[in-house]
Amino acid sequence: MSGMRDDDLFGEEDFDDREFDDELLEEELRQAAAVLDPVPSELHQIALDAYALHDPGARVAELTFDSLVDALPVRGVTDAPRMLTFQAGEVSVDVEVGAHGLMGQVLPPQPARVEVLGGPRPGTPLTADDLGRFSGGPPPSGPFALRLRTGGDVVVTEWLRA
Repeated sequence: MSGMRDDDLFGEEDFDDREFDDELLEEELRQAAAVLDPVPSELHQIALDAYALHDPGARVAELTFDSLVDALPVRGVTDAPRMLTFQAGEVSVDVEVGAHGLMGQVLPPQPARVEVLGGPRPGTPLTADDLGRFSGGPPPSGPFALRLRTGGDVVVTEWLRA
């Protein structure tokens, strides 16, 4: 093996960077994936619908309390409303989801426009009064999120199932 260079062992001397086209390789891989493992049309539509809800200036409010997970059960109570708290910076939203609908409060207290999002369709509009209180019904029947507009600020909660 004396007299051989490492390049000769690994065939690197024959490799030419100009022959390797990243974009061509990516396109060939996309075509192969489309044939061998296509994206189901339902999933593609869900992705398009989710993107339609995207609000680039919105802050996401994280769920910090959920009575289904964080509260102690009360014996004998079977239809207790679900209590949720979301937090985004200084803004928090307390929400009660019960048989009669949705009730909540934006804190610190302030007027706000609230939308109950349930998919790609326009959200159900609600208005929070000067104390930040809002209500609406009936309760969401599936996954939902809230979009709050307070002055120039937009806050969107995480998605949950009612």
